[in-house]
Amino acid sequence: MIRIFLLSALPLLYSGILLAQLPPNAEEIIKAVDRNLSARTTVLESKMIVHGRRATRTISSKSWMLGQEKAFTEYMSPAREKGTKMLKIGNRMWTYSPQTDRIIQISGHMLRQSVMGSDLSYEDMMEDPKLFERYNAVIDGEEIIDNIDCWRILLTAREKGLAYNSRKLWVDKERMIPLREELYAKSGKLIKSLRISEVMRVGDRWYPRIWLFKDELKLNSKGTEWIVDKIEFDLDIPEKRFTKSGLRK
Repeated sequence: MIRIFLLSALPLLYSGILLAQLPPNAEEIIKAVDRNLSARTTVLESKMIVHGRRATRTISSKSWMLGQEKAFTEYMSPAREKGTKMLKIGNRMWTYSPQTDRIIQISGHMLRQSVMGSDLSYEDMMEDPKLFERYNAVIDGEEIIDNIDCWRILLTAREKGLAYNSRKLWVDKERMIPLREELYAKSGKLIKSLRISEVMRVGDRWYPRIWLFKDELKLNSKGTEWIVDKIEFDLDIPEKRFTKSGLRK
């Protein structure tokens, strides 16, 4: 009787083992990426290294982010950029320049302009990092990137008006962090690419430390590095941080 029971249970046990070995689906992968990159709040110290045709500039800043809806950035150096600030609330953005003592709202075609001569636009700065909510995902294959086994994921926009209609990601299978990304227009033209060359452990998540952004529409672009010097998640940030009055303080 026991033998009969064991024999009848073997197909179920075997199918259970197979299910446990099945790879995650594309949605699970993107949700895992979102868990690494998104947080209730984020406080970030970083620097941008802009590689121009004739010279290289390094711009340091500190940012405070409340989910995906609000963000405030203050530039610390060099001297000509010190005191410049940016505020994002929803899909609106303002900048403040201490040289002119003016607050300017960035909207419309201005959102596509470069931020301080970098390969990032204001649209990029406003981009919602939660991919699952805005894109449909499918697994396009597997690939080795820098000796790391990755999923290749294709994303297509769920809604109109996104800065990029489709994206291609190479996601580290173990750490669930994108090591490469390509960003495309609706026409299918490659607009921008990014490469992550260093990843760090922050608490229970992995987070990119060194990024290289490249505007593929710029001739001979050498790209812009973004380096995270310090990052903290889920700190309490006062609401007054995200006000227009705070731009002039």
